[in-house]
Amino acid sequence: MSYYEQDYRRRLHIGRENNSLIALVAINLTVYVIFAFIKVVYIFTKIPDEFFLKNVFNWFAMPAGFEAFMTRPWTLITHMFLHDSVWRVLANMLWLWAFGYIMQDLTGNRKIVAIYIYGCIAGAIAFMMAYNFIPSLKANITTATAFGASAGIMAVAVSTTMVAPDFRLFPMLNGGIPLWVLTLLFVIIDLSSIPTTNTAEYFSHVAGGAMGFFFIFLLRRGFDWSEWMNNFFDWIGNLFNPDKPKRGKNIRTEVFYKKTRQPYKKTPNITQQRIDEILDKINQKGYHFLTDEEKELLKRASEEDLK
Repeated sequence: MSYYEQDYRRRLHIGRENNSLIALVAINLTVYVIFAFIKVVYIFTKIPDEFFLKNVFNWFAMPAGFEAFMTRPWTLITHMFLHDSVWRVLANMLWLWAFGYIMQDLTGNRKIVAIYIYGCIAGAIAFMMAYNFIPSLKANITTATAFGASAGIMAVAVSTTMVAPDFRLFPMLNGGIPLWVLTLLFVIIDLSSIPTTNTAEYFSHVAGGAMGFFFIFLLRRGFDWSEWMNNFFDWIGNLFNPDKPKRGKNIRTEVFYKKTRQPYKKTPNITQQRIDEILDKINQKGYHFLTDEEKELLKRASEEDLK
């Protein structure tokens, strides 16, 4: 059994708190269901599909033209959760689960979302540049749009393979299948499924994979591009959770060192010898020379005598 299989066998469960992989899959599926429902409404009202694409779908897909993109800048984020067919979204989510499960198992819960988003953004930028700089594609620049999670999944696949190239799948089958074999199979299937007429998608998917490689390359040299993103997500989550401490506060300092009230109150035992010493002090110096502790002790002694 490899080093990674020995030290990182942390199982993922659907009910596990803060499961980033489940969140990514859920968002993609939820967005697809919402747009599919809207499309069904258009169909039942006998409105042509062109109106749905123009008035709804294309407002969230990223346009290839720079001028059109400037009118819809939010599409840089929304396009990565948008799918146009049930088979495409199911295939993408299966591949995302296959690689994301291993990635999250090896590196924890705070890398996969950042890699996915960076990969999709890199793919979208490459898609736009291809349509703006390749002459054969410029003719369709006004109608071309980028959508889907493929570039982000390519980034997750490449980064997972870089983290653990010797990771073995199904170890009971003659020692297991190397992870790089699954990655190679995914790359072949993914690139072969792209229509030959849309070469911009090739650039998009390759850019996503390159971003996954670059992310791990920098991570090994101490530059974690996911840190600021995770801090931002934590800040958003803490806005709606008053039970969590505010970022930047030291709980030990706030609770123990900046409190005017003592964390506990010392209660001395009442003994006859101690009472006699207090009474002698009163006789010699007066009651007002007693300390607060001595006054409290004398008060307790009198109350116990009354009982």
